[in-house]
This record gives sequence, C-alpha cells and structure tokens, in this order.
Amino acid sequence: MKIGKVSESVLKRSILKEIKNTKEEILIGAGVGEDCAVLTLKEDEVFVVSTDPVTGATKDIGMLAVNVAVNDLAASGAEPVGLLICALLPEEITEEDIKAMMRQVNETCEKLHVAVIGGHTEVTTAVNRPVLTVTGIGKTQKGAVCLTRAAKPGQDLVVTKWVGLEGTGIIAKEKEAELAARYPLSLIREAQQFDSFLSVLRESEIAVKNGVSAMHDVTEGGIFGALWELAAGSKVGLEVDLKKIPIRQETVEICNFYEINPYELISSGSMLMATDNGHDLVRELAKEGIAATVIGKTTAGNDRVVRNDGEVRYLEPPKTDELYKVMKF
Repeated sequence: MKIGKVSESVLKRSILKEIKNTKEEILIGAGVGEDCAVLTLKEDEVFVVSTDPVTGATKDIGMLAVNVAVNDLAASGAEPVGLLICALLPEEITEEDIKAMMRQVNETCEKLHVAVIGGHTEVTTAVNRPVLTVTGIGKTQKGAVCLTRAAKPGQDLVVTKWVGLEGTGIIAKEKEAELAARYPLSLIREAQQFDSFLSVLRESEIAVKNGVSAMHDVTEGGIFGALWELAAGSKVGLEVDLKKIPIRQETVEICNFYEINPYELISSGSMLMATDNGHDLVRELAKEGIAATVIGKTTAGNDRVVRNDGEVRYLEPPKTDELYKVMKF
C-alpha cells in the first residue's frame, strides 16, 4: 500500500465497517475526520487508562492487542469501555490483511464487551511488520481502583491459570515448522489454542468481589517480572515455591526446545494477586472454571525469594522478555 494515512475508501470499507459501538458511555466514537472520542461517566465513577504496544507477534495481532489492553484495565479492577488503536503498517500489507486484522479486533471486542472508539492507521517505512499500540479506557467507582502497589506483608500470592500462555501461543504459531521437527502436531496445535485463555477479565471481577488487595497481569518479563514489580511497588518481600507456579507441559517443551526460561516469558492470560485469604479466592475462581494456585506469600522484608527444594533464587528487576530470543524479526 502507499505510504501515509490509509485512504478514506479503505478506512471506510475495511476499518470503520468492522467497528461496532456497543457502549452507552461513548457519545462520539471512531469516524472519518474525528480526531477525538467523547465519553461520559456517572458522578461516582472515574476513568482508568492504560496503553501498550504489540510488537512481538504477526499472527492474530488484532486479538492479542485487544486482550493486552483489556487485561491492563482488569488488573486495576476496572470495567473496559473503549479502545484507541494506533496501527503502524508496512508497505507490503494488503487491504485484505488490514480487514482481517480489524475483524479480529472487533470479534475480540465483542467477546469482552468493549468498543474501538478511535485511533490512527498509517502505512510507513518505519516498520517492517504491523505494530499496534492500544490505549484502553475503563471505568470504576471512585476509591475502588485496585493498585499493583497495594499488597501488604503476610498476604497469599495467587496465580491464575498457567504462566507462559501468551508467549507459548505466539511461538507455536510463528515457529510451527521448526517445532514440528521434534514435537507431534497435536502438542503444537494445543499450544496454538492458548488464545482462549488470554483474557483475565473474569478472574479480575471475581477477585474484586472477594476483597483482593493487589493485582498485576503477568506480561513482559513473565511471572518472575510480575512478582518483582508487585513487590517493588508495594515495598514488600516475597517467599515463593517454584514448584507451585502453574505451567502447562506445552510451555515446558517449547521453552526447552529454544532454551529459554518459561518463568521469564510473556504471560498474558495469567493474573498475579495478593489477598488475605488466597485459598478462599482459589475456591471462588474454581466455581467459575478458572484454575488458580497459591504460590507463596508476601513478607515484611525486602528479599524476593523463589525456592526450589533446597535451592534459593533471589529475584532481580525484569530483563528483556524471553520471547525476543526466539522471535528475531
């Protein structure tokens, strides 16, 4: 496609046509010539806003981008309302590619009850693959925002589902041919279906109702990065049992193949929570079919410790995600 903003005809038939506004809070949403969206709130509500790019995947990027943005809002206990999407696209992209990407965006938005309210779409030589940056806007009651930095010493640490889901799914899709040289297609196909676990919206809603103190969606840097960030933000220590951290066998196998650490692999789909009664929360999540595990506790000190039988590891600040050792574009 030509460099610059996509044409009005492409914008109308392949982008705006795929967007549906289903939220009453949106007064003005995405449209030709509209540079701003207009939202409204009730007197006792506040906006919660987050932004994130998706740069480590090419396949299913529309689905990933929406989930990542909504998960950030969910980690704060907010209800998602609208998304602003900035799409930077390479010259070789086709209109059919754009339409497929926007179809993914809309289908995922419909599942999560959120709407695209605006953004920007541009073809540029600055990128060699699509890059989507999504700003998520949510709402919650005044005083009800759940902060990552609100964990207290002596609380249980709960992890939902399994770590490494997002990274495993991306690698399984992007590197299928390489993986097929060692593993049965059934294992690869199963890993490719991890998309179905990527949303943490429902577990967030359950956790908020059950008095969770802090939540952090496990993204870049994996569970080790999320543990560090929650502890650093809350000024607490950690005692975690490595063997209690839930992980799928598909993740173990794929990480072994590429010699990467699954605990430092991007993990959207898993939520880290700090709460006074972790086992009660695990039971409430189980009632909704959501797997969860108590993996350790917060402490009053500064040490962030992960134990594996007799071995002790002290966590460090997050480094570059393990995904980028595999996905070398």
